[in-house]
Amino acid sequence: MNMQIGKQSLQFAEAPYIVSSASIAGQKEGDGPLGACFDVVGEDDKFGQNTWEEAESTLQKEAFSMAIGKAGIKKEDVRYLFSGDLLGQNIATSFGLMDYQVPLFGLYGACSTCGEALSLGAMSVAAGYADCVVSMTSSHFASAEKQFRFPLEYANQRPLSATWTVTGSAAFVLGKRRSKARITGVTTGKIVDYGIKDSMNMGAAMAPAAADTICRSLTDFGRKPEDYDKIVTGDLGSIGQEILFDLTKGQGYDISSVHEDCGMLIYDAKKQGTGAGGSGCGCSAITLAGHFLKQIETGRLKRILFVPTGALLSTVSFNEGKTVPGIAHGVIIEHVA
Repeated sequence: MNMQIGKQSLQFAEAPYIVSSASIAGQKEGDGPLGACFDVVGEDDKFGQNTWEEAESTLQKEAFSMAIGKAGIKKEDVRYLFSGDLLGQNIATSFGLMDYQVPLFGLYGACSTCGEALSLGAMSVAAGYADCVVSMTSSHFASAEKQFRFPLEYANQRPLSATWTVTGSAAFVLGKRRSKARITGVTTGKIVDYGIKDSMNMGAAMAPAAADTICRSLTDFGRKPEDYDKIVTGDLGSIGQEILFDLTKGQGYDISSVHEDCGMLIYDAKKQGTGAGGSGCGCSAITLAGHFLKQIETGRLKRILFVPTGALLSTVSFNEGKTVPGIAHGVIIEHVA
């Protein structure tokens, strides 16, 4: 069976299962509306470490250990690891996971990394290259602010368009062992650039990529928005959501009735002062693992299109006056009766 469908999608003949997942969140995320959904909420956002970067590595280390523990497997049973983060040279990933000595594909898709990791992990299992893989990612508010914006000590004011980087990590064990959720298809996104240069308005930068991937996925699979219980974006926030609706309607798809955004769900923006919502690799990852995946496993949700979104900028490109391109990867997750 030819698994290639449309221009950018794959439909798996033998869909890999999500055998288990684990989510670890920071204190602010634990205080938000989804706090009770996460497996672990840290009391200290340094997670017992000396630096923010070491804290983020600890998030990945613990998420991996918890996920394989839930699956009842050992690290030696994992053929490949697919992971990445927001930091330069993926240091949260490399320092966090190196002690496990599992073959690693280090990924960078900015905040879309969860979708990239799940896509590549699912492709590997479906193609027979691995019986069991782990797909994961992380982000940390303080390490991201330190790298991309201002030191925390500076206490700069944040515009209402800004999003709050989520402190969290999630890991997903994918394999051939039957479970209540499986990845039935993926749509790999393209880089989309609408010329946005405001690094404090990530929603505007990423919304065009999200719209492009969602519309392409619907076209490739010959589906309508209502064929999904939910179409879930990663971290567009309230401003990005408005832009997304306008762009998808322009292509003939009204997704407003089934759309939810992880960045809008994870915080209470007014009470917690998080601006337009949440962002970061961990935003979509822990919201999927802690919130949506549990609903899929119980059958409350039968099919979702999960579309994490990323802004492909660096401090170098931003300081040189470059635009902020976006990318989004679509992952179709379905309930197994």
